[in-house]
Amino acid sequence: MKMDKVKLIATSDYLKLVFILTLAFYLAFIPHQSYPYPVHLDEWIHMACSEEIIKEGSAFGLTDPFSGGGSNFNQLFEFGFHVFWAVFYMISGIAWFDIFKYFPSIIFIVTVLSVYVLAQRQGFGWEAAIIACLIPTTLGILGPGFLVPVAMGLLFISLSLFVAFNIKGWLSYVLLFIFSLFLFSIHAVTAIGLIIILIPYLLLGLKKDTKHSLGITLSVFAPFAIIIILFPGIWDALVLRQVESLMETSSISPFIDVPHIITIFGYIPISLGLLGIFIMLKRGGDSNYGLVLGLLVLLIILYSFFTFGYGINLLYYRGLIYLMLLLSIVAGAGLMSVKNAKLPTLLINKFKIPHFGSSVGYILCPILIFLILYAAIPVRQNILYYHMIDEPDFKAFTWIRDNLDSSYKKAILDPWKGAAFTAITGRNVYTLIRVCILPIDEKAYSFLRDGCKDTSFLENNGISIIYTRDECDNPELVEVKDNIYLLEEARE
Repeated sequence: MKMDKVKLIATSDYLKLVFILTLAFYLAFIPHQSYPYPVHLDEWIHMACSEEIIKEGSAFGLTDPFSGGGSNFNQLFEFGFHVFWAVFYMISGIAWFDIFKYFPSIIFIVTVLSVYVLAQRQGFGWEAAIIACLIPTTLGILGPGFLVPVAMGLLFISLSLFVAFNIKGWLSYVLLFIFSLFLFSIHAVTAIGLIIILIPYLLLGLKKDTKHSLGITLSVFAPFAIIIILFPGIWDALVLRQVESLMETSSISPFIDVPHIITIFGYIPISLGLLGIFIMLKRGGDSNYGLVLGLLVLLIILYSFFTFGYGINLLYYRGLIYLMLLLSIVAGAGLMSVKNAKLPTLLINKFKIPHFGSSVGYILCPILIFLILYAAIPVRQNILYYHMIDEPDFKAFTWIRDNLDSSYKKAILDPWKGAAFTAITGRNVYTLIRVCILPIDEKAYSFLRDGCKDTSFLENNGISIIYTRDECDNPELVEVKDNIYLLEEARE
């Protein structure tokens, strides 16, 4: 009896899942592996915005933590993400740096597990899950290695697809409404991506199950209307501006290198995806057709942007992540077909091959997985990620946070480090680099290069803190700590 249980566990997916989820954790952990602070600029911005919500005690104040003025883009479109992590931080008591270091991997584990649950209904759960582990993290497209809304949104895409394909009735519509509302609040682009993916499935089901298709449609569109009512500014920024952009060509971001991203994801997984498309179309069924057509629709949208420059910029920047998630699921069907491959009966009889030897897929499948991981792991280990601050910067920022009173509100420093400064100190900055260097950033660099001599510049901009690793040659500044200078007249 005990041997039967051991055999059952050995042949089940449990052991495979332990390995797959461990792999998912490690691959997502690589960007943070040897660095104790948040890595990507967006991570610092989200940390600062969440801290601002805690400081204000309101989810709807939306004050820009960097300038101290009106709301910024991230707070407007991703307020749900900031509220979630602000509440989690206060309830859990876990330090911010630990949250940003470990929770990307934890979220990715749950995402890969949700892919398994979705694909297992079709018989290729672990196969899809192991391919999903390969979704890369880069500075341009972001990915599961960063604590950012698009990485969290991947989880709700796979969960929503599972609910839409496998659950019917009011429970399905309530769950989809909740998932969509959360997606719109944390990252509206991902919510739109989910709608695009679901459209083929909904159209296919209109004739066979009109009630279910209309129920899903209402469930995923109603949250959009609610968000627009609560935040009218989103309509202009998310809808009107994006519709206008459809009529204009846009330049491709230099931070997104599509051929390089394809190489990172891997040619074998892509080949398995092509095979999976054939397998799923051959199987038939609305869910299989819907998933494949959703993948193809998303591919066409992205191809039109990459080739002609027409499309929705926001969807283009993150659409590759959604595409690779869907391709991973479909590739699971391809890997399953390889695993189930058998030698032709004629060949078996001619060479008198034993029964167990006819299952050639059980040899090919492990070889393919080995080759995939042999290529994937070193590539991900060698991806370069920038670091915005180092240990001396961190010590200086924490000293400012812990030793200067609230009258010292605004600082000027290297704009590259501005987001980290605000996230750690809770104080405003003159400017920070978000995507590219702007004229205001050049003014900051010029001031610092000139030895911080322009006192009127500080007074006119309400700057009372100067942090620079270069020399400050201004007798009106007081050096209170290494690289930290104060201007008393600019205090508020």
